[in-house]
Amino acid sequence: MARGGGRMPVVMDRAFGVTIQDPDGNTFVDLSAGVGVSSVGRCHPKVVEAIRKQSEVLMHAMEVNSTKRTELASKISEIMPDGLRNDCITFFAQSGSDALEAAVKFAKRVTGRHQIVAFHGGYHGVWNASNALTTGTAYRKGYGPFMGGVIHAPYPYAYRFPFDTSHKSAEQIAGEYVDYLLNTPYTAADDVAAVIVEPVQGEGGYVPPSPEFLQLLRKACDKSGTLLIVDEVQCGAGRTGKMWAVEHSGVKPDMLTFGKGMGGDVPMAGLVMRSDLAAKIPDGSVPNTFAANSLSAAVALTNISLLQDLELDLINRAQQLGEEAKEYIRGFNSPYIGEVRGRGLMIGIELVEDQATKEPLTGEKLGKLMGHVLSHGVLMVPCGRYTNVMRVMPSLTIPRKLLFKSLDVFGEGLRSL
Repeated sequence: MARGGGRMPVVMDRAFGVTIQDPDGNTFVDLSAGVGVSSVGRCHPKVVEAIRKQSEVLMHAMEVNSTKRTELASKISEIMPDGLRNDCITFFAQSGSDALEAAVKFAKRVTGRHQIVAFHGGYHGVWNASNALTTGTAYRKGYGPFMGGVIHAPYPYAYRFPFDTSHKSAEQIAGEYVDYLLNTPYTAADDVAAVIVEPVQGEGGYVPPSPEFLQLLRKACDKSGTLLIVDEVQCGAGRTGKMWAVEHSGVKPDMLTFGKGMGGDVPMAGLVMRSDLAAKIPDGSVPNTFAANSLSAAVALTNISLLQDLELDLINRAQQLGEEAKEYIRGFNSPYIGEVRGRGLMIGIELVEDQATKEPLTGEKLGKLMGHVLSHGVLMVPCGRYTNVMRVMPSLTIPRKLLFKSLDVFGEGLRSL
Protein backbone atom coordinates (compact mmCIF):
# COMPACT_ATOMS: atom_id res chain seq x y z
CA MET A 1 0.00 0.00 0.00
CA ALA A 2 1.00 3.65 -0.31
CA ARG A 3 2.36 4.55 3.11
CA GLY A 4 1.54 8.23 3.10
CA GLY A 5 2.11 8.63 6.81
CA GLY A 6 5.72 7.42 6.87
CA ARG A 7 7.51 4.19 7.66
CA MET A 8 7.57 3.77 11.43
CA PRO A 9 8.81 0.24 12.25
CA VAL A 10 5.72 -0.83 14.18
CA VAL A 11 3.03 -3.29 13.13
CA MET A 12 -0.21 -3.00 15.08
CA ASP A 13 -2.08 -6.22 15.76
CA ARG A 14 -4.19 -5.54 18.87
CA ALA A 15 -4.98 -2.54 21.04
CA PHE A 16 -6.75 -1.64 24.24
CA GLY A 17 -6.93 1.69 26.03
CA VAL A 18 -3.61 3.49 25.64
CA THR A 19 -1.63 0.38 24.65
CA ILE A 20 -1.02 -1.37 21.35
CA GLN A 21 0.52 -4.77 20.69
CA ASP A 22 2.45 -6.08 17.70
CA PRO A 23 2.17 -9.61 16.26
CA ASP A 24 5.15 -10.73 18.38
CA GLY A 25 3.41 -9.75 21.60
CA ASN A 26 5.42 -6.59 22.30
CA THR A 27 3.30 -3.96 24.05
CA PHE A 28 3.69 -0.21 23.58
CA VAL A 29 2.20 2.78 25.37
CA ASP A 30 0.88 5.08 22.65
CA LEU A 31 1.55 8.71 23.60
CA SER A 32 0.14 9.81 20.23
CA ALA A 33 -3.42 8.47 20.69
CA GLY A 34 -3.31 7.42 17.04
CA VAL A 35 -2.40 11.05 16.20
CA GLY A 36 -5.13 12.57 18.32
CA VAL A 37 -7.81 10.05 17.41
CA SER A 38 -8.25 7.79 20.44
CA SER A 39 -9.51 10.34 22.95
CA VAL A 40 -11.25 7.72 25.07
CA GLY A 41 -8.72 4.98 24.33
CA ARG A 42 -8.77 2.19 21.80
CA CYS A 43 -11.49 -0.48 21.88
CA HIS A 44 -13.28 1.08 24.84
CA PRO A 45 -15.82 -1.51 26.06
CA LYS A 46 -18.72 0.93 25.67
CA VAL A 47 -17.61 1.74 22.11
CA VAL A 48 -17.28 -1.93 21.25
CA GLU A 49 -20.76 -2.55 22.63
CA ALA A 50 -22.17 0.36 20.61
CA ILE A 51 -20.61 -1.10 17.46
CA ARG A 52 -22.04 -4.53 18.22
CA LYS A 53 -25.56 -3.23 18.84
CA GLN A 54 -25.66 -0.86 15.87
CA SER A 55 -24.14 -3.39 13.46
CA GLU A 56 -27.11 -5.66 14.07
CA VAL A 57 -29.60 -2.93 13.12
CA LEU A 58 -28.26 -0.50 10.50
CA MET A 59 -24.80 0.49 9.29
CA HIS A 60 -24.76 2.16 5.88
CA ALA A 61 -27.67 4.58 5.45
CA MET A 62 -26.56 6.51 2.30
CA GLU A 63 -27.59 10.16 2.20
CA VAL A 64 -31.02 9.89 3.68
CA ASN A 65 -32.06 10.58 7.23
CA SER A 66 -31.26 7.91 9.77
CA THR A 67 -32.10 7.92 13.45
CA LYS A 68 -28.48 7.77 14.61
CA ARG A 69 -27.29 10.50 12.25
CA THR A 70 -30.12 12.78 13.36
CA GLU A 71 -29.41 12.01 17.02
CA LEU A 72 -25.72 12.82 16.49
CA ALA A 73 -26.46 16.11 14.71
CA SER A 74 -28.66 17.13 17.63
CA LYS A 75 -25.98 16.22 20.17
CA ILE A 76 -23.29 18.08 18.24
CA SER A 77 -25.48 21.18 18.25
CA GLU A 78 -25.75 20.91 22.05
CA ILE A 79 -21.98 20.70 22.64
CA MET A 80 -20.81 23.38 20.20
CA PRO A 81 -19.10 26.53 21.50
CA ASP A 82 -21.07 29.74 21.94
CA GLY A 83 -22.09 31.18 18.59
CA LEU A 84 -22.94 27.77 17.15
CA ARG A 85 -24.57 26.03 20.10
CA ASN A 86 -28.20 25.07 19.39
CA ASP A 87 -28.23 27.13 16.19
CA CYS A 88 -26.17 25.21 13.68
CA ILE A 89 -26.22 22.63 10.90
CA THR A 90 -23.65 19.81 10.55
CA PHE A 91 -22.21 18.53 7.30
CA PHE A 92 -20.75 15.08 7.98
CA ALA A 93 -17.60 13.68 6.36
CA GLN A 94 -15.06 10.90 6.86
CA SER A 95 -11.84 12.86 7.45
CA GLY A 96 -10.55 16.27 8.45
CA SER A 97 -9.42 16.94 4.90
CA ASP A 98 -12.97 16.33 3.69
CA ALA A 99 -14.37 18.69 6.31
CA LEU A 100 -11.98 21.48 5.30
CA GLU A 101 -12.79 21.00 1.62
CA ALA A 102 -16.45 21.53 2.49
CA ALA A 103 -15.62 24.56 4.65
CA VAL A 104 -13.87 26.31 1.76
CA LYS A 105 -16.60 25.44 -0.74
CA PHE A 106 -19.40 26.59 1.55
CA ALA A 107 -17.58 29.76 2.63
CA LYS A 108 -17.23 30.82 -0.98
CA ARG A 109 -20.88 30.12 -1.69
CA VAL A 110 -22.37 31.97 1.27
CA THR A 111 -20.13 35.05 0.97
CA GLY A 112 -19.83 35.28 -2.81
CA ARG A 113 -16.09 35.79 -2.32
CA HIS A 114 -13.16 33.58 -3.28
CA GLN A 115 -10.04 34.32 -1.20
CA ILE A 116 -9.08 32.40 1.96
CA VAL A 117 -6.62 33.51 4.66
CA ALA A 118 -4.70 30.72 6.41
CA PHE A 119 -1.51 30.68 8.48
CA HIS A 120 2.13 29.70 8.31
CA GLY A 121 2.58 26.33 9.97
CA GLY A 122 -1.03 25.40 9.33
CA TYR A 123 -2.23 21.92 8.53
CA HIS A 124 -5.77 21.60 7.18
CA GLY A 125 -5.59 18.52 4.98
CA VAL A 126 -3.97 17.19 1.84
CA TRP A 127 -6.55 17.13 -0.95
CA ASN A 128 -7.28 20.16 -3.14
CA ALA A 129 -8.42 23.27 -1.30
CA SER A 130 -7.23 21.81 2.00
CA ASN A 131 -3.72 21.24 0.59
CA ALA A 132 -3.62 24.82 -0.64
CA LEU A 133 -4.20 25.95 2.96
CA THR A 134 -1.60 23.56 4.42
CA THR A 135 1.98 24.87 4.48
CA GLY A 136 4.17 21.82 5.17
CA THR A 137 6.76 21.27 2.44
CA ALA A 138 6.26 17.50 2.37
CA TYR A 139 2.60 17.97 1.55
CA ARG A 140 3.12 20.64 -1.11
CA LYS A 141 6.39 20.19 -2.97
CA GLY A 142 5.82 18.72 -6.40
CA TYR A 143 2.03 18.70 -6.12
CA GLY A 144 1.16 22.19 -7.34
CA PRO A 145 -0.33 24.34 -8.62
CA PHE A 146 -2.89 24.55 -5.87
CA MET A 147 -6.21 26.34 -5.55
CA GLY A 148 -5.69 30.05 -6.08
CA GLY A 149 -6.71 32.86 -3.78
CA VAL A 150 -5.01 31.58 -0.61
CA ILE A 151 -3.15 34.15 1.47
CA HIS A 152 -0.88 32.89 4.26
CA ALA A 153 -0.19 35.07 7.30
CA PRO A 154 2.16 34.61 10.29
CA TYR A 155 0.87 32.45 13.15
CA PRO A 156 1.87 33.61 16.66
CA TYR A 157 4.53 30.95 17.17
CA ALA A 158 6.27 33.00 19.83
CA TYR A 159 9.28 30.68 20.22
CA ARG A 160 10.25 31.24 16.57
CA PHE A 161 8.37 34.41 15.67
CA PRO A 162 10.12 36.34 12.87
CA PHE A 163 9.31 39.81 14.20
CA ASP A 164 10.41 41.86 17.21
CA THR A 165 8.18 41.12 20.21
CA SER A 166 9.83 43.51 22.67
CA HIS A 167 6.90 45.96 22.47
CA LYS A 168 4.01 43.77 21.34
CA SER A 169 3.28 40.08 21.76
CA ALA A 170 3.37 37.66 18.85
CA GLU A 171 -0.41 37.35 19.20
CA GLN A 172 -0.89 41.11 18.91
CA ILE A 173 1.37 41.40 15.88
CA ALA A 174 -0.15 38.42 14.08
CA GLY A 175 -3.72 39.47 14.86
CA GLU A 176 -3.16 43.07 13.83
CA TYR A 177 -1.52 41.92 10.61
CA VAL A 178 -4.68 40.01 9.65
CA ASP A 179 -6.72 43.12 10.46
CA TYR A 180 -4.40 45.08 8.17
CA LEU A 181 -4.83 42.49 5.40
CA LEU A 182 -8.61 42.44 5.59
CA ASN A 183 -9.36 46.08 6.28
CA THR A 184 -6.69 48.14 4.49
CA PRO A 185 -6.73 49.13 0.81
CA TYR A 186 -4.06 47.85 -1.60
CA THR A 187 -3.24 44.63 0.28
CA ALA A 188 -4.83 42.54 -2.53
CA ALA A 189 -6.91 40.78 0.14
CA ASP A 190 -10.02 42.43 -1.29
CA ASP A 191 -12.28 39.42 -1.76
CA VAL A 192 -11.74 37.27 1.34
CA ALA A 193 -14.44 34.73 2.14
CA ALA A 194 -12.93 33.28 5.31
CA VAL A 195 -10.06 33.16 7.74
CA ILE A 196 -9.27 29.55 8.66
CA VAL A 197 -7.26 28.98 11.83
CA GLU A 198 -6.29 26.23 14.26
CA PRO A 199 -6.99 27.45 17.82
CA VAL A 200 -3.96 25.38 18.81
CA GLN A 201 -1.69 24.69 15.87
CA GLY A 202 -1.08 20.96 15.41
CA GLU A 203 1.39 19.70 12.82
CA GLY A 204 3.07 23.11 12.85
CA GLY A 205 4.45 22.40 16.33
CA TYR A 206 1.70 22.24 18.96
CA VAL A 207 1.56 26.00 19.37
CA PRO A 208 -1.09 27.41 21.76
CA PRO A 209 -1.54 31.17 21.26
CA SER A 210 -2.99 33.33 23.98
CA PRO A 211 -6.75 34.09 23.72
CA GLU A 212 -5.97 37.58 22.40
CA PHE A 213 -5.02 36.22 18.97
CA LEU A 214 -8.40 34.68 18.19
CA GLN A 215 -10.14 37.70 19.69
CA LEU A 216 -8.27 39.98 17.29
CA LEU A 217 -9.15 37.71 14.37
CA ARG A 218 -12.82 37.84 15.32
CA LYS A 219 -12.78 41.64 15.36
CA ALA A 220 -10.96 41.84 12.03
CA CYS A 221 -13.41 39.42 10.42
CA ASP A 222 -16.42 41.29 11.77
CA LYS A 223 -15.15 44.57 10.30
CA SER A 224 -14.63 43.07 6.86
CA GLY A 225 -17.62 40.72 6.68
CA THR A 226 -15.31 37.70 6.59
CA LEU A 227 -16.18 34.32 8.10
CA LEU A 228 -14.04 32.92 10.91
CA ILE A 229 -13.58 29.14 10.63
CA VAL A 230 -11.83 27.26 13.43
CA ASP A 231 -10.20 23.94 12.57
CA GLU A 232 -10.63 21.69 15.61
CA VAL A 233 -9.85 18.38 13.87
CA GLN A 234 -6.80 17.74 16.08
CA CYS A 235 -7.31 20.07 19.05
CA GLY A 236 -11.02 19.47 19.64
CA ALA A 237 -13.02 16.79 21.46
CA GLY A 238 -11.79 17.66 24.95
CA ARG A 239 -8.07 17.41 24.31
CA THR A 240 -7.13 20.91 25.50
CA GLY A 241 -9.16 20.87 28.71
CA LYS A 242 -12.34 22.20 27.11
CA MET A 243 -14.60 20.45 24.64
CA TRP A 244 -13.36 22.86 21.94
CA ALA A 245 -10.07 24.72 22.01
CA VAL A 246 -11.69 27.92 20.75
CA GLU A 247 -13.56 28.10 24.07
CA HIS A 248 -10.33 29.15 25.81
CA SER A 249 -10.67 32.50 23.99
CA GLY A 250 -14.41 33.08 24.33
CA VAL A 251 -14.57 33.69 20.57
CA LYS A 252 -17.69 32.76 18.59
CA PRO A 253 -16.75 31.03 15.32
CA ASP A 254 -18.93 31.03 12.21
CA MET A 255 -17.90 27.50 11.30
CA LEU A 256 -16.02 24.70 13.06
CA THR A 257 -14.46 21.55 11.65
CA PHE A 258 -14.08 18.39 13.73
CA GLY A 259 -12.68 14.89 13.26
CA LYS A 260 -10.20 12.50 14.87
CA GLY A 261 -11.26 12.23 18.53
CA MET A 262 -14.96 12.58 17.72
CA GLY A 263 -14.95 9.27 15.89
CA GLY A 264 -12.14 7.52 17.70
CA ASP A 265 -12.00 3.95 16.41
CA VAL A 266 -14.15 4.70 13.36
CA PRO A 267 -13.97 7.46 10.71
CA MET A 268 -15.99 10.53 11.64
CA ALA A 269 -15.52 14.18 10.75
CA GLY A 270 -17.61 17.16 9.83
CA LEU A 271 -18.21 20.85 9.39
CA VAL A 272 -20.57 22.74 11.69
CA MET A 273 -21.90 26.09 10.49
CA ARG A 274 -24.34 28.70 11.69
CA SER A 275 -27.89 27.90 10.63
CA ASP A 276 -28.28 31.14 8.67
CA LEU A 277 -25.18 30.29 6.64
CA ALA A 278 -26.34 26.73 6.02
CA ALA A 279 -29.63 28.08 4.68
CA LYS A 280 -27.70 29.56 1.75
CA ILE A 281 -26.30 26.17 0.66
CA PRO A 282 -28.45 24.48 -2.01
CA ASP A 283 -29.40 20.85 -1.47
CA GLY A 284 -27.32 18.28 -3.29
CA SER A 285 -24.30 20.52 -3.89
CA VAL A 286 -21.89 18.33 -1.88
CA PRO A 287 -22.98 14.68 -1.94
CA ASN A 288 -21.16 12.30 0.40
CA THR A 289 -22.26 8.67 0.25
CA PHE A 290 -20.71 7.46 3.49
CA ALA A 291 -21.20 10.57 5.63
CA ALA A 292 -22.10 9.72 9.24
CA ASN A 293 -23.18 6.18 8.54
CA SER A 294 -25.16 4.82 11.44
CA LEU A 295 -22.28 2.79 12.85
CA SER A 296 -19.96 5.83 12.94
CA ALA A 297 -22.72 7.96 14.40
CA ALA A 298 -23.36 5.46 17.18
CA VAL A 299 -19.67 5.42 18.07
CA ALA A 300 -19.40 9.23 18.01
CA LEU A 301 -22.39 9.48 20.35
CA THR A 302 -20.71 7.03 22.71
CA ASN A 303 -17.43 8.95 22.62
CA ILE A 304 -19.23 12.19 23.42
CA SER A 305 -21.07 10.56 26.32
CA LEU A 306 -17.75 9.36 27.75
CA LEU A 307 -16.22 12.84 27.38
CA GLN A 308 -19.23 14.33 29.18
CA ASP A 309 -19.37 11.68 31.92
CA LEU A 310 -19.20 13.64 35.18
CA GLU A 311 -17.70 10.75 37.10
CA LEU A 312 -14.88 10.20 34.59
CA ASP A 313 -14.37 13.99 34.25
CA LEU A 314 -11.99 13.37 31.33
CA ILE A 315 -11.90 16.94 30.03
CA ASN A 316 -11.02 18.59 33.37
CA ARG A 317 -8.62 15.71 34.03
CA ALA A 318 -6.89 16.48 30.72
CA GLN A 319 -6.33 20.07 31.84
CA GLN A 320 -4.93 19.10 35.24
CA LEU A 321 -2.84 16.17 34.03
CA GLY A 322 -1.46 18.24 31.18
CA GLU A 323 -0.20 20.93 33.55
CA GLU A 324 1.45 18.30 35.73
CA ALA A 325 3.06 16.68 32.70
CA LYS A 326 4.49 19.95 31.39
CA GLU A 327 6.12 20.71 34.73
CA TYR A 328 7.42 17.15 34.96
CA ILE A 329 9.05 17.41 31.52
CA ARG A 330 10.60 20.77 32.36
CA GLY A 331 12.02 19.12 35.44
CA PHE A 332 14.26 16.96 33.25
CA ASN A 333 16.41 20.10 32.85
CA SER A 334 17.68 18.73 29.56
CA PRO A 335 19.89 21.03 27.47
CA TYR A 336 18.02 19.69 24.45
CA ILE A 337 14.62 21.02 25.54
CA GLY A 338 14.02 24.46 24.10
CA GLU A 339 10.39 24.86 25.12
CA VAL A 340 7.56 22.83 26.61
CA ARG A 341 4.15 24.18 25.64
CA GLY A 342 0.56 23.17 25.10
CA ARG A 343 -2.92 23.01 26.56
CA GLY A 344 -4.39 20.02 28.32
CA LEU A 345 -3.07 16.76 26.92
CA MET A 346 -1.86 18.43 23.74
CA ILE A 347 1.78 19.07 24.66
CA GLY A 348 4.71 19.88 22.40
CA ILE A 349 8.35 19.50 23.45
CA GLU A 350 10.57 21.51 21.11
CA LEU A 351 14.03 19.94 20.93
CA VAL A 352 17.09 21.99 20.03
CA GLU A 353 20.84 21.60 19.74
CA ASP A 354 21.40 24.83 21.64
CA GLN A 355 18.93 26.64 23.86
CA ALA A 356 20.44 30.03 23.05
CA THR A 357 20.49 29.74 19.26
CA LYS A 358 17.39 27.51 19.08
CA GLU A 359 19.02 25.43 16.36
CA PRO A 360 16.70 22.44 15.84
CA LEU A 361 17.83 19.04 17.06
CA THR A 362 19.59 17.14 14.29
CA GLY A 363 17.82 14.35 12.47
CA GLU A 364 20.45 11.91 13.68
CA LYS A 365 19.78 12.69 17.35
CA LEU A 366 16.04 12.73 16.82
CA GLY A 367 16.24 9.29 15.23
CA LYS A 368 18.30 8.00 18.15
CA LEU A 369 15.79 9.43 20.62
CA MET A 370 12.82 7.91 18.83
CA GLY A 371 14.62 4.59 18.62
CA HIS A 372 15.24 4.67 22.36
CA VAL A 373 11.64 5.37 23.36
CA LEU A 374 10.28 2.83 20.89
CA SER A 375 12.67 0.09 22.00
CA HIS A 376 11.54 0.78 25.57
CA GLY A 377 7.87 0.39 24.74
CA VAL A 378 6.72 3.98 24.14
CA LEU A 379 5.33 5.30 20.86
CA MET A 380 5.76 9.02 20.19
CA VAL A 381 5.21 10.96 16.96
CA PRO A 382 7.16 14.14 16.09
CA CYS A 383 5.79 17.23 14.39
CA GLY A 384 6.83 20.84 13.86
CA ARG A 385 8.36 22.85 11.07
CA TYR A 386 11.74 21.20 11.60
CA THR A 387 10.28 17.84 12.73
CA ASN A 388 11.86 18.52 16.12
CA VAL A 389 8.76 18.78 18.32
CA MET A 390 7.81 15.63 20.20
CA ARG A 391 4.11 15.34 20.93
CA VAL A 392 2.62 14.18 24.20
CA MET A 393 -1.02 13.64 23.30
CA PRO A 394 -2.18 10.38 24.87
CA SER A 395 -5.75 9.22 25.22
CA LEU A 396 -7.54 11.25 27.89
CA THR A 397 -8.08 7.98 29.75
CA ILE A 398 -4.37 7.28 30.26
CA PRO A 399 -3.59 6.14 33.81
CA ARG A 400 -1.52 8.78 35.55
CA LYS A 401 1.18 6.29 36.54
CA LEU A 402 1.54 5.05 32.96
CA LEU A 403 1.85 8.59 31.60
CA PHE A 404 4.70 9.53 33.92
CA LYS A 405 6.42 6.18 33.48
CA SER A 406 6.36 6.82 29.73
CA LEU A 407 7.71 10.33 30.21
CA ASP A 408 10.56 8.84 32.25
CA VAL A 409 11.47 6.70 29.23
CA PHE A 410 11.53 9.87 27.14
CA GLY A 411 13.73 11.60 29.75
CA GLU A 412 16.13 8.65 29.71
CA GLY A 413 16.28 8.94 25.95
CA LEU A 414 17.26 12.61 26.20
CA ARG A 415 20.04 11.76 28.65
CA SER A 416 21.37 9.14 26.24
CA LEU A 417 21.97 11.68 23.45
